[in-house]
Order: sequence, then structure tokens, then C-alpha cells
Amino acid sequence: MSVAGKIADELDQLHAHEVSPGMAAVALDLAEAIDSTEVPGVKAKAAHELRSIMADLRKLAPVEAKGDAVDDIARHREKRRAEARQQASGE
Repeated sequence: MSVAGKIADELDQLHAHEVSPGMAAVALDLAEAIDSTEVPGVKAKAAHELRSIMADLRKLAPVEAKGDAVDDIARHREKRRAEARQQASGE
């Protein structure tokens, strides 16, 4: 996969077009520039700038509410309690 393709995927995951559409567009342009040149100096400069922009976009990305270990334990506990209530009621 091209650099632009990988960056586009990450921008989607970060919801970057919603949070900062301008920075997202610049990041994609830089990634496409990396793909379109064979000049090492141009690639290096574009990669440096792209890295900086992507770091900023990662900081701006909304935090997704994914469960952690505590949530997993609570979910398992509730499942066991529901099963115990069901057995106690004779169902």
C-alpha cells in the first residue's frame, strides 16, 4: 500500500477530516508527494513535515470509549449475577 493510502486510513481512524480538515488535507497532500517522487531530499522533507502534522492530528483525535480491564470485569460480574438470579428463580 502507498504512503498516501496508509495515511488516508489513519486519517479516517482519527476522524481528522472532522476535527481539522485543513491539516488532514495537507497530510494527505504530503503523503501523495512522498509517493510521487524519487528524490531522497524531497521525500525526507515531506516525511518530516508529515510526521509533525500527524502527531498534531493524533493529539486532536477524539478519545474513543473502548472498554478497559475494569469494564471487562464489571461486564463478567454482571453476567454471573444474572445467571445466579436466573438459577435462584428456578428458570
